[in-house]
Amino acid sequence: MKITKVGSTASVKGPQDWFTGDVRIDPLFDANESRRGAAASVTFEPGARTAWHTHPLGQTLIVTAGCGWAQREGGPVETIRPGDVVWFEPDEKHWHGATATTGMTHIAIQENLNGKVVDWLEKVTEEAYKG
Repeated sequence: MKITKVGSTASVKGPQDWFTGDVRIDPLFDANESRRGAAASVTFEPGARTAWHTHPLGQTLIVTAGCGWAQREGGPVETIRPGDVVWFEPDEKHWHGATATTGMTHIAIQENLNGKVVDWLEKVTEEAYKG
């Protein structure tokens, strides 16, 4: 058994290459020799969001606070709230983040495939973000 104590892993600012707006990432756990999964708690300030991206083995989001939006390529912008669980299929192009007026926090879980958990793509335009 391993217990990772809260505060033992520093928060990091979401890189501007991957995010629009103010985003804080709190790592929860990484993949290792016996676990393919990795997870982080990600907090988006109002208006903040990811760039478009895919995950080779898919991604699960568990919304824990606030109100956000998520969209898969070709689909509508969906509202997500605390308690909602969002699943993106492997290689499904998508983005997620806060609404324009409300912050949002979710736990993001994704699995490692040959050393890769995500492929970052272009940023979400203002027009696409606001639906």
